[in-house]
Amino acid sequence: MADESLRKQDKRYHEGFLKRLLNGGVVLLLKFISVLPFWIIYGIADFFYLVVRYGIGYRKKVIFDNLRHAFPEKSEQEITTIMNRYYRHFCDFSLETIKLHRMSEKQMEKRLKITGLDAMKPYADEGRSIMMLGFHYNNWEWCSSIQSKAYHKLLMIVNPIRGNLAFEKYIEYSRSKWGGKSVPVHKSARTAIEYVRRGEPAVLWLAADQTPPANSPFWTMFLNREAPFFTGPEKIAIKTNQPIFFLHVKKVKRGHYEAEFTQLFEDPSKIESKDILLTYIRKMEEVIRETPEYYLWSHRRWKHTRPEGIELTL
Repeated sequence: MADESLRKQDKRYHEGFLKRLLNGGVVLLLKFISVLPFWIIYGIADFFYLVVRYGIGYRKKVIFDNLRHAFPEKSEQEITTIMNRYYRHFCDFSLETIKLHRMSEKQMEKRLKITGLDAMKPYADEGRSIMMLGFHYNNWEWCSSIQSKAYHKLLMIVNPIRGNLAFEKYIEYSRSKWGGKSVPVHKSARTAIEYVRRGEPAVLWLAADQTPPANSPFWTMFLNREAPFFTGPEKIAIKTNQPIFFLHVKKVKRGHYEAEFTQLFEDPSKIESKDILLTYIRKMEEVIRETPEYYLWSHRRWKHTRPEGIELTL
């Protein structure tokens, strides 16, 4: 109740009556879709693909430009093939995210395999928290269900959805119904430190490939282009000395994934701060280059230009 009261006071959530009515109607439609069986879900995704790819050409220029810069060695036909595969995956992922709202633990058990969690158990036994660095690749939303098998409390760092309280509550329920806790991005450091101080083992889950403001102090090469990164992950890891794990979600086949955890650093306090982010970024690049169609290419990741006075970190 307290969170909802704060939302009502926050100008980001102020909606007019008609907009609130429309948003509520859309969420009701999403709830209806979420109860449909998977064979219908993927039938809708196939239709969605035709509309998004050939009807409206959703962010076609952005996607093609991002791929062209990331893979300068590929021909235009190869880039187009990756783009078409991306559209198909994007439509599948969108419908799978809607379906998450009503997925059961049994369904998730069948469709998402998890490997590498045992490496985290010794830290949980010691009461130590850890950091998990993921990115917008494959189906990251289904990974909120990891809480049902994790040894730590899952703290999912999220950005607020402005001007659509109904949709934010819908997404928050889908993510937190497995037992994890959604934490607003501006409270991530404070929350992580609180768990460390209380000795309660938690895993701070960050999708650290999001785009920060242009004046971010950390710029490096990412997929052949200069890009800024949030420095929060390295600062939190060093301050709390949390072991850092990398989350790689692999697509086995349509509607079936494997979430793999690998350890990047055991003792971040002994690592030069810039090397934490650089290791994570290079690991992302390795995964993306192997199967590029599963990355979020429609995001305007490279929209900023590095300001004068900020050096490129290499």
